[in-house]
Parts: sequence; C-alpha cells; structure tokens
Amino acid sequence: MPERKRRLKILLAHVILVPTILFAFSFFTLAPRPWVGVDEAVVEKIAREHGREAKPPLINTDRGDLLLFVFLLAGVVGGFAGGYYWRVLISERREKGN
Repeated sequence: MPERKRRLKILLAHVILVPTILFAFSFFTLAPRPWVGVDEAVVEKIAREHGREAKPPLINTDRGDLLLFVFLLAGVVGGFAGGYYWRVLISERREKGN
C-alpha cells in the first residue's frame, strides 16, 4: 500500500510540475517581442507624437568601464566625507560657549 501512495504522489507532482514548466518555458521563449522599459514604451512614444526624437547621450556610459569608474569615484568621495565627519561627530566634542 505505501508503494501505491508513493507512485500517486509522484504522478500528481508530474501532473502539476510538467505543465507549469512547459508554460513558463513557452511564455519566456515564444514572447512576440522583448519587454520594454518605461522610457521606450511611454516617454519615447509621447516625444515622437510631439515631434521630438531621442538624441544620443553626451557621455555614453553604456560602453566600457566609464560608469564603473564614476561609481568608484563617487564611493571614494562619499567615503572620505563620511569618514571625516564621523571623526568630527564621534571623537571631537565641541565645547559650548566658545
């Protein structure tokens, strides 16, 4: 009897999992077009309706490591400022009355 219950559980698991996996696979691979972001779906559409086209950015951060370098510089500046003011707030107590 336990063997029969085990087989029934396996069968039910397959009846539920296989169609779910097939649906997910077909949904993500057979989609008519990739999902677009708000910029493409809304902002660019409205801009085209009003006669304005998108221009390339002045500084293109999509290629290379420029964006990574900018974040590195921001981290260095933020770390320096945070460290300096942490020292002032924690270790140096200002005397009132001066």
